[in-house]
Amino acid sequence: MEFTGSSYRGDIKDGRMDGEGEYTFPTGTRYVGEMKEGMCHGKGVLHFPNGNKYEAIWENGIAKQGAFTFADGLQFEETDWGYCNGVNRLFYSEICNGLRPAGESQLTNLHPPRVIPDGCFDCGDGFYDPTTRVVTSYTGRFLRNADDAEHGWIVRTCRKALEEGVDPDPTSVAAKPEETPTLDAE
Repeated sequence: MEFTGSSYRGDIKDGRMDGEGEYTFPTGTRYVGEMKEGMCHGKGVLHFPNGNKYEAIWENGIAKQGAFTFADGLQFEETDWGYCNGVNRLFYSEICNGLRPAGESQLTNLHPPRVIPDGCFDCGDGFYDPTTRVVTSYTGRFLRNADDAEHGWIVRTCRKALEEGVDPDPTSVAAKPEETPTLDAE
C-alpha cells in the first residue's frame, strides 16, 4: 500500500483487509467500515476530502445501495430532486439561511465565495488552471489533469477569477457625461 500512497488501519485476516477498518486512498478519500477479503463489504462510508460522504451497503467492492450527502448537509435524492433545477435555482445555504439582502448577490453556496487565483476557474472540487490543464484542491493539492471534454465544460460553465481592472460592482463607476445618451430635440 505504501507504493500507491494508500494506507489501512484495521482488522486483517489471512493477510487481507477483513473485518472493521479504515482505508485511505492517495486522494485523501477514506473508506470507513466493513471489509471482506480485501474489499469493501457490508456497511461503510466514503468520506471525501471536501466533506462530502457516501454511506452505502457494499458487496465485493461494489456499492449496492447508498446515500450521498454534501458537506453542507444536503442529501442527494435520485428522484424528485428539487434543489438547483430549472424551477429552483437557490443554493442550499439560501434554502437553510434565507436569501441575501437586495443588492448582495450570492455567487456560490459559500458566502462570501472563495477567492479564485488569477486566470483560474472554480470547478467545484478545486481550482482549474487552463494554461496547465491541472485541477488542484482548494488547499493546493494536485487532483487531476483535465481532458479536452472537462476543459471545455469548465471554461464554458465555471466561475472565473476576476480579471485585473474589472470591477465586480457595476454601480461603483459613474457614467461619464460624454457617454450618457441624449435625445436631440428637433
